[in-house]
Amino acid sequence: MDKATTVDSRPTLTVQQATKLVLQLYGVTVAEISTLPSYIDQNFLVVDKEGTKNVLKIMNSEVSKNITLLEVQTLAMSFLCQHGVPTQTVVPTTTGKLMSMEEIDCGHGVQIYCVRLLTYLHGKTVAESPVTLQDLYYLGKLAATLDNTLQQMVSPNLDVLQKENPLWSLFNIPLLEGYLSVMDGDPLQEVVKAVIEQFKLSVQPKISSFRKGIIHGDLNDLNIIVTPAGNGHHDVSGVLDFSLLSNGCYVFEVAIEIMYLMLENPNSLNVGGVVLAGWESIMPLNEDERDSLFLLVLGRFCQSLVYGRYNVKKYPDNKKYLLTTAKSATRLLNKLWELGKKEVERKWFHDASNYKELLIKG
Repeated sequence: MDKATTVDSRPTLTVQQATKLVLQLYGVTVAEISTLPSYIDQNFLVVDKEGTKNVLKIMNSEVSKNITLLEVQTLAMSFLCQHGVPTQTVVPTTTGKLMSMEEIDCGHGVQIYCVRLLTYLHGKTVAESPVTLQDLYYLGKLAATLDNTLQQMVSPNLDVLQKENPLWSLFNIPLLEGYLSVMDGDPLQEVVKAVIEQFKLSVQPKISSFRKGIIHGDLNDLNIIVTPAGNGHHDVSGVLDFSLLSNGCYVFEVAIEIMYLMLENPNSLNVGGVVLAGWESIMPLNEDERDSLFLLVLGRFCQSLVYGRYNVKKYPDNKKYLLTTAKSATRLLNKLWELGKKEVERKWFHDASNYKELLIKG
């Protein structure tokens, strides 16, 4: 998950603490346990004596303060799963709770952390899988289907999604200015500054015409799980991490997905158009949304690079994961900026149109 937060909020439980927690809350005796990557939360892969796998997820103490938000995130996972979108579901505690607020000392004083046990979804992340153009189309379609489905979700607490995650929202690209010192001495800082200025000039005036609703907000290449489907293609077996669920703009969702799917793709410029074709098969973009897509993609590259470096200063022990995207993101941000909006849009929109025609003929 991408998120900047306050000092010492990240849980750092030992394997022994996690094992005890699973037994205490879920009555499960752990046969095997190992850590899984996480941005500023903590995840453990837990295997019981029967070989059943689950994921123990401990949220950082800052997010854990907002119980209502966590309940809505949990509801969204369950709702999507019931409507055919593959997501993790929550395993209840022995007392029937979907989440448990636990006082734990991770070495820097007792803090309260939200603990959940989630089902394990089999497969590999998109980042680990050589996806085809057909896969990219269906990943775009998946994102739009997910957001379309969430339009039907009902809860008296949906307003909690209005005000979360201000740093990582694409509404707030200008907030990057307060963190630019982490880029001092790096020539990329000038590109980031230029993207922010272009966002203010060209995107902010159009935001009022963007269609809005609940979005996942972090459909990156580590949050989508796939399994081989034959002929080199893949099926989606899971969507992970609803920590950035928010009330946002639908064009933000497709921009975020395009950005992350470009990272590991050897033909990165071929990604945008095909993902867009998949998205627009469910939810066509309007003129202002299309005109803003390029700068929104660049804005997410900037957020990932700047906030990644910022968090490394706070959590140096998690540097490898925090900078997962840094090398590819730096190269791609420079490349896209040099090519320019007109050239990249021509490529993306031409590819989107062509791929739609191929599907109609096929």
